[in-house]
Amino acid sequence: MKKAVIYARVSSINDRQNTDRQVIDLTDFATKNSYEVVKVFEEHISGAKKNTERPILMECLDFAESNAIDIILCSELSRLGRNCDEVLKNVLHCKEVRINLFFQKENLFLFQEDGTENPYSNIMIAVLGTAAQMERDNIKFRLNSGRAKYIAEGGVLGRPVGTKKTAEQLQKDYPKVVKELKKGTSLRRTAKL
Repeated sequence: MKKAVIYARVSSINDRQNTDRQVIDLTDFATKNSYEVVKVFEEHISGAKKNTERPILMECLDFAESNAIDIILCSELSRLGRNCDEVLKNVLHCKEVRINLFFQKENLFLFQEDGTENPYSNIMIAVLGTAAQMERDNIKFRLNSGRAKYIAEGGVLGRPVGTKKTAEQLQKDYPKVVKELKKGTSLRRTAKL
């Protein structure tokens, strides 16, 4: 049985999005194709970030290489990233270490069953990676345009005046955070905890 890992990503760091659907779909795919899912990597970060700024992705790639994983399963190419250059770096790395990649939405494997490189993968990945990056740029443009229109019409961004929490409310709502900060723990470390 071939060993697989699942890499799932959503951009939102709050509860608006989760990776459940991706993990369920890819687990079903793995079962139907006799892959043993060794580990699941779930990341909540923008796909536009550089690979080095995506710790779970880096951990996934390192784990796959260190543990002789045969294939990394992704629900779609844009989950690997929305920056074409960064996606291509990941693909090149997987080629070099002979780890197959599978993108479920596109039904695309990096390597074929016989272990040879899929002749269409380079073209498809370059085109789809560029499309994902263009989609991200379009979303960013529309958001900025809408934000500018809202401000031009008198809208105010940010928290409404008077909604800032008092020290007592913060203590009540976030006792662990306040405790860590009072101990002198850095903001970054406190956020991680």
